[in-house]
Amino acid sequence: MTYSISDLEQLSGIHSHTIRIWERRYGALKPMRSQGNTRFYDDVQLRRLLNIVSLNNNGLKISKICSLSDEAMDELLDEQFSYVANDRQAEYYISQLVSHGLTFDELSFNQLVDAAIKEVGLSECYRKIIYPLLVRLGLMWRKDDICPAHEHFLSNIIRQKLFTHINNIPVQTGPTSTWLLFLPENEDHDIGLLFANYMLRIYHQKVIFLGSKVPLDSISRVFSTLNVNHVLFFMVKAQSDSKAQKYIDQVSEICSSAQIHLAGNSQLIGKLKNIGHINWFKTLDEFENSIQQPILHERNF
Repeated sequence: MTYSISDLEQLSGIHSHTIRIWERRYGALKPMRSQGNTRFYDDVQLRRLLNIVSLNNNGLKISKICSLSDEAMDELLDEQFSYVANDRQAEYYISQLVSHGLTFDELSFNQLVDAAIKEVGLSECYRKIIYPLLVRLGLMWRKDDICPAHEHFLSNIIRQKLFTHINNIPVQTGPTSTWLLFLPENEDHDIGLLFANYMLRIYHQKVIFLGSKVPLDSISRVFSTLNVNHVLFFMVKAQSDSKAQKYIDQVSEICSSAQIHLAGNSQLIGKLKNIGHINWFKTLDEFENSIQQPILHERNF
């Protein structure tokens, strides 16, 4: 697979201008040239850049890093396999996870995610590492610059982690609110919904998790059977304003007896009309603040 310098910028978080400076001054990368004399890069060069970014975020000087062979760089990265909860270290982990994902290195990807979760907990790891990782890769997936296999590979590992942690939380049986979680029929990326499931459960809420691509008649059936207090769903995929509005109106009618919560594509949601009755979560902090109860804290299971 080949990449443009703008692709490298999106995957590494480093501006194209900076990448060119690193090339000229330190020989960081050795781009190839098309017949039209346009720079392009292969997987080897992308992985090298991601490793350079990781080491630089750990405090090493660019001049020193770029003088290393790929083998020496790998050895140094292995030595620094420890997690510290700050933004520079988060960027270090994101870069390495991208690198492992592009090479389908399941063992290394798992080890790195597990180390981060063990150090700071799942919720903080999701906020600082997993979510930014998904956003960064999403830019490439939407442009079809990354094989769909990469998306499935990374997403399935992350989903496994979330399911494991959710499974370790005892099911709430006492008196508390009941939340219905689902994605519309045209939505299939459920990692955000799974994280919401996890957060609700650690705050001792009852959750009915229906997952992705749920028909509206299934939502109606739940409401005809159970007493649901809260409904949470995501709208992420681009669609016409009229189609989105029609869906919101239908959900509002079906779920009129519950508080409706919505998250997702801000450009899409911002165009919706008559949604004053819907609680729109624009950030993860807004979501967590809304479900917190006194003296409840995340627990290690």
